[in-house]
Order: sequence, then C-alpha cells, then structure tokens
Amino acid sequence: MPAPIALQLYTVREAMAQDAEGVIRKVADLGYKGVETAGFSGTSPEAAAKLFKELGLEVCSAHSPMPVGEKKQEVLDTMATLGCKRLISGFGRDQYATIDGTKEACDKLNEGAAAAKENGIAFGIHNHWWEFQEVEGKLVYKVMLENLSSDIFFEIDTYWVQTGGCDPVEVVKEMGPRAPLLHIKDGPCDQKADMTAIGEGKVDFPAIVQAAGANTKWMIVELDRCATDMMEAVVKSYAYLTGNNLAEGGK
Repeated sequence: MPAPIALQLYTVREAMAQDAEGVIRKVADLGYKGVETAGFSGTSPEAAAKLFKELGLEVCSAHSPMPVGEKKQEVLDTMATLGCKRLISGFGRDQYATIDGTKEACDKLNEGAAAAKENGIAFGIHNHWWEFQEVEGKLVYKVMLENLSSDIFFEIDTYWVQTGGCDPVEVVKEMGPRAPLLHIKDGPCDQKADMTAIGEGKVDFPAIVQAAGANTKWMIVELDRCATDMMEAVVKSYAYLTGNNLAEGGK
C-alpha cells in the first residue's frame, strides 16, 4: 500500500491568509489525509489544531525553529498543541557555503535533535538544492551524513535534490529508512523557475516511490510557487499521485 498523502500548508499560505479555515476544509475535502505546518498563516496553532482534529487531518510533521534557546518552550508548546511528534528544521544556503560552515550547521542540528529527543520528538532536516551541490570538492549532504547524529532523520525534497544535480532515486535509495518523509514538488528543476502541479514537470515520481518502498511514511506535496493557480495545482497533484497509486488519499 502506498504512503498516505499530506499537504505542506506553506503551499497555500497566501490563500490561508485570507481564509485559513476555508482553505483547510478544502484540503480535507479533496482527500488529503494529513498536513504539515510551517507557521500559521491566517490562524493560530490552537485554532488550527482544533480544525485538524475535527476534519481528521493528521499533522504528520511541523516545520519549526529548533527547540533550543529562547524559543524552546514556545516550540515545544506548539508541538504539543498540534499533537505532532516530528519536527523539521534546517539552515539557509549561506550556512553550507563551506565545509566548515556545514560542520558548524551539523553541530547546531545535533543540539536541536538532542533537545527534541529529550521531549519525545523526532527531529528531521528538510533539504533544498544547496545540500546537493559540491563545496570544496565534496557533496554537502555527504559531509552532513558524516557529522550528524544518527537520531536525525531526513525529509527528502526530491525536486530540490534533482535541481541540485543529484539523482533523487539514488538518494532515497541511499537514505533508506532514514528518510521517512518525502517532499513532492515538480517543475523544470531550475532554481528560480516556477513549479508545476505534480506530474507536469521533470521529476520521475514512479521511480522515486519504487526506490523508497516501505520506508516512506508520508508523501507530502509542497509547491513553493507555481506557474498556475496554486489551489488548482494542489487539486491536480492529489489526482496524479493517488490516481497513479503513488500515494494513498481519503477519496
């Protein structure tokens, strides 16, 4: 059986800013089985959590600051409100511009993972294209694998892997059970170009799903930006993934 399908709500952030409840209800009506949060455009953690529960939407994971420093309790409280046990974090491009910078990032991520583990939360990293390019003769993600705690899992953004120059099929195969979440977006695999609905771009999702096998616990649709109407792309992405038996929906 394929993994269940979720939507990263960052995808519909602009529409949520106008009518968060209406957008979330639409996502549930389409058949998405879960959501991933990244801030709370147009709503609050408390209101969103109540609505998710009413609609039967599981919060499969949450993009969040790390549970360290001044924001530690706020982050932990938000995770508890959502009933979510997977926290996703990461750093921007500049942090990975050198090997030393990458190692420094790993130290910080290890600190975040330790704090999460102490509170019963699994800690993961979401990638962009820059982790899959070479710096000083080494692929950044390889350096990360050498320096990260084994407690840390990966949310592999398959589109950004390919955009960075690596093969997402081989990467998900290499990661195995360490990559329980896959971010699914499509398009021309260009750093700056607009994305498309899933199935309308360059990424070979059937091959990725086959390579990942039972290791994938959630297929999470996420479009940072889109060449067409965003909600239309959300609808088409659901239809493509569930219609081709690449993800399990609720309808």
